[in-house]
Amino acid sequence: MKAAVFSTKTYDREFLELANNAHQHELVFLEPRLTRDTAALAEGFPAVCLFVNDQADQVAIQKLAEAGTRFISLRSAGFNNVDLKAAGRFGVKVARVPAYSPYAVAEHTVGLLLTLNRKINRAYARVREGNFALDGLLGFDIHGKTVGIVGTGKIGEVVARIMYGFGCDLLAYDPVTNPQCEKLGVRYVSPSDLFANSDIITLHCPLMPATHHIIDAEAIARMKSGVVLLNTSRGALIDTQAVIEGLKSGKIGYLGLDVYEEEADLFFEDLSNQVIQDDVFARLLTFPNVVITGHQAYFTRNALEKIADTTLSNITEFEQTNSCANEVQIEDIKR
Repeated sequence: MKAAVFSTKTYDREFLELANNAHQHELVFLEPRLTRDTAALAEGFPAVCLFVNDQADQVAIQKLAEAGTRFISLRSAGFNNVDLKAAGRFGVKVARVPAYSPYAVAEHTVGLLLTLNRKINRAYARVREGNFALDGLLGFDIHGKTVGIVGTGKIGEVVARIMYGFGCDLLAYDPVTNPQCEKLGVRYVSPSDLFANSDIITLHCPLMPATHHIIDAEAIARMKSGVVLLNTSRGALIDTQAVIEGLKSGKIGYLGLDVYEEEADLFFEDLSNQVIQDDVFARLLTFPNVVITGHQAYFTRNALEKIADTTLSNITEFEQTNSCANEVQIEDIKR
């Protein structure tokens, strides 16, 4: 099947071409992100392959459909960047990669926590300059702390297992309880109770209307002073301006981000010779207790192999049956 692959980086091409040996699709790799302005690049392609910062809004989907696209294969678990209602109206089916490597994201989350707590990034820079002083590098024992996990799907469950190994008390919020988490002693509580009682809060839920800005000024006000806040899920789970105020007041003691609400014009690009125009993001970079990585939590060989294989398998299944087991349904928006 002929498929246009948007937002292509060298590593995307490497892993997709390798996985395609088993599928033999006609893949055309495009560097631009999909937007309503670039949708014309997919003219004549029955399938398109999108990543997290491609924007398949109503206008883009209409243009895709009118140009012959019938299937969107996402290289991600999340689908918040696709207007599913519009896709349904225009007869375009959407499939995702529901699970690629929960370990990749969970391990990166804990890496952010350790970096923030023990100031590993700052210590590394000091030692390279011959500065071996310990002033300003004081951390705390993670053992015995209360960790609040928002979202206990596959990634949240792995985070729970890791933090259980650290000897932490585990709280969680999720409309659907995970029996494997309950076996670890995870206690499911309301969001308010989780915010009020957690020393460390980590977000692992999808972005949808119910979770948009789940971390806002009201939520932050309930939190313990000096709380650690981690987000490796979707940027818009956090109201960034409210978090900045929380950092300034000391309410938020540590912030670790792998995602950002307005990341589409920043992440996955080399902007080292440019002035960053996003003033909110630039403000975040000024805080010594903030560590940001550029949406790399998923970025392991294991995950990229799984993403490529599932993405192309979804296209193959659609080509052969006009359906797909990993199709995203409109009701998924509300889950």
